[in-house]
Amino acid sequence: MASNSEQQFLRPLLYPGNPAASVSSTSGSHAASSTYRRPPVPRCGTYGTMNMSTLDVEKRPLAVAVTVEKEELMPRSLKKARKRRVLLSVMWLFASVFIMGFVLHSLGIPPCREPNLNSTPNGLGYAERPPPETTNTLKTQPKERQIQASVTTSSAAAAAPERTVLRNFEVAPPVLMPYGPADSDGTTPVPDGYNTQKACEVLLMRRDFAFSYGDPYIGQYTPPSCKFNRVVMNFTVVSEGRQYDRLALMYLGDTEIWRTSTAEPVAPPGISWTYLKDTTQYLSLWLQPQKIIFDLGNLVNDKYTGIFNTTLTATFFWSDVPTNHASPSDLIIPISARQSSTNGVSQFTLPLQNATNTISDFPLNARRAVFSVSANGQAGEEFWWSNVLQSDSQAFDETVGELPGLSPFREVQLLIDGQLAGVYWPFPVIFTGGVVPSLHRPVAGVEAFDLKEHEIDITPWLGVLTDGGEHVFEIRVVGVNDTDGKRGELTERVEESWYVTGKIFVWTAAGNSSPSIHGSKDRKPPTITGLKPSISLTSIRVPSKDTNSTTPESITYTTTVTRSLLIRSPLGSWSQTLSYTNKGLISAQGYNQLNDMLISGTESSSSRSSPIYQTSYTYPLFANSSYSISPTGNLSIWGHLVQGKTLTQSGAATFPDYDTVAFNSPWPSHPQTNGNSNSHQNPGKPRYRESRLETKKEGEAWYQQTGDGKNSTGNGDSKQRLVFNGLDARTGKGEKLYFRDVEARGGKVVRDLKRMAGREVVVGGFGISSVGEGGDDMGMGVFGGVPETNRKGDGKKKRGGR
Repeated sequence: MASNSEQQFLRPLLYPGNPAASVSSTSGSHAASSTYRRPPVPRCGTYGTMNMSTLDVEKRPLAVAVTVEKEELMPRSLKKARKRRVLLSVMWLFASVFIMGFVLHSLGIPPCREPNLNSTPNGLGYAERPPPETTNTLKTQPKERQIQASVTTSSAAAAAPERTVLRNFEVAPPVLMPYGPADSDGTTPVPDGYNTQKACEVLLMRRDFAFSYGDPYIGQYTPPSCKFNRVVMNFTVVSEGRQYDRLALMYLGDTEIWRTSTAEPVAPPGISWTYLKDTTQYLSLWLQPQKIIFDLGNLVNDKYTGIFNTTLTATFFWSDVPTNHASPSDLIIPISARQSSTNGVSQFTLPLQNATNTISDFPLNARRAVFSVSANGQAGEEFWWSNVLQSDSQAFDETVGELPGLSPFREVQLLIDGQLAGVYWPFPVIFTGGVVPSLHRPVAGVEAFDLKEHEIDITPWLGVLTDGGEHVFEIRVVGVNDTDGKRGELTERVEESWYVTGKIFVWTAAGNSSPSIHGSKDRKPPTITGLKPSISLTSIRVPSKDTNSTTPESITYTTTVTRSLLIRSPLGSWSQTLSYTNKGLISAQGYNQLNDMLISGTESSSSRSSPIYQTSYTYPLFANSSYSISPTGNLSIWGHLVQGKTLTQSGAATFPDYDTVAFNSPWPSHPQTNGNSNSHQNPGKPRYRESRLETKKEGEAWYQQTGDGKNSTGNGDSKQRLVFNGLDARTGKGEKLYFRDVEARGGKVVRDLKRMAGREVVVGGFGISSVGEGGDDMGMGVFGGVPETNRKGDGKKKRGGR
């Protein structure tokens, strides 16, 4: 889901260009008749093949195509980049052929033969693949080879080197640990001489998730004996085989505290990844005994063989480092399905449920309150940002069937007592199997391992909420409905499914009443302006060249939404100014699609006389991919994905995700602090008054699968750059606190450059195996992860799902 400020494009891919051709079908059959240009088959061991389970075309990925006549929808930089790539590809190809021919001639090796898609690399030749293992045996301990990279040296005639563990990671800002800032992927080493007694680590969970739908992990947490005011979790996973990417939610009781997803496993020795998550904002929960519920639904059988071997720990420590964000709240009120008493999970599933809680015991002495919402689409709503206008959803019924509709716009709404209190325009998370699986190996998309929550300040409502009565909190997800491609209105619901929860962070004062309320005028409900957004739609159909066909050749559509929302009362205000644009193209009679989307927003809260919190953000996304199916059912997918995130934040934010706390102390010789997190403290106000995150991830990948669904191959390149800056409170100058620049080719990291607080670290390639080699390691998430037994045969085309 992501993208970078550097304009230089990727290196020429071994498979440049668009593999799809026009495909025409009748009666909804994808392969009834077609004109199909098969993409280049990998030659002579350039890529391996992978044995995998049958993919259900009903759960197809975002299908997007490069079309010359619609090239104006592409950014100018990409047009130039394409020309450069074509030239470099030709030069690279001629050089490679010449060098390889010379080497083979020197070694006396005969010309290689075309590989069979039903075979697998074995040294320099190919051997028939044995049937996949079908064991359901649970692994209780990760094997040593799953966490140790191996290196094999051999002659040209020896067997191929042993595969090494594929280490996945998400590029994200550092978190504060007892010894200073640490990379979120767990690669920062603990410094020599660090005194481990300064913190305590608690094992929260060790579980192998196999047959785990409806069977979450249940554990009991008791606060550790050490003194702490910060809590950082470490989630480490190993897996091998083949499996969809899976969504996971963690709860303390009825309160969701983290939402993550898995990487897609590969053939043995498999994959591993680690993510460090700062959960200090839940300190009031961590200080009390809790029931831990960790829900990671998974299915294992002869097709889906991947078991997720997970370990979750938490580091508890005390730090006097000043923070930019708000101190942890005194109370957290969950807005959820509240199923912990029966060991159930507490997310609401929309639209099947109403996400509503009635609160009768809101604290009367509240002085500030912030509502946070966690929401993401699943099943037919996973790729919501690629949906079409409702009036166009049946335009391609005769070729690909009904497409997901209600527009590519989604809004998550918070209602208090039936009145709009704030909105959230969701970040378009793309999971590790989305669009093309090889786009996300080894670098996962933005927020794939850490789905962020969004905060809405509801302090203006305190005059109402502290009256001692009952108050109803509701979360809704809405889209845009239209009948003619021109006029649109917000819906009251969307299609299946959205997983949503919320919570209220409450800061209280001493005494039994709110210090902010001084009379009856402060009890009046807030005034609300901007209840309805401005919506603009366009849709242009190009008729088919076949005069006998009623299916259009293509549809170009745009969706534009703006909203200015202001909630104001004598106690304070909450303001949101938001903008959304999405330019889409469906071509090849429904088989190809392009989306160019941008979400931007500015939000702020203030008390009676002073600002409290402010943030501004942009979420650009460019997705261009295509798929085609041959008469024999062979599937080809190509994708180019560019995604970014820019976020500036200042003031008393509830969540520490973009806080500069890890750098607020000088850390002059980071990370050498001799185990004393206070040894380099700068007590008092934080050093930085504002933070800014900029990241961009770009990738290009391809994927092929045989018609019987048993063999596939694919490869991809990607790169990402992240910059995290702080605005110095004393000088007013911006400082680069963290920088990371990563490039991966063919599933291997070829460049990983970091700068942590000014100290440069060059990281070599991890123990990584090529995505294109070996066995059952591709594609389970191309079409999502809902088990076949859970799917509805409603005839609609659905993309994704877990």
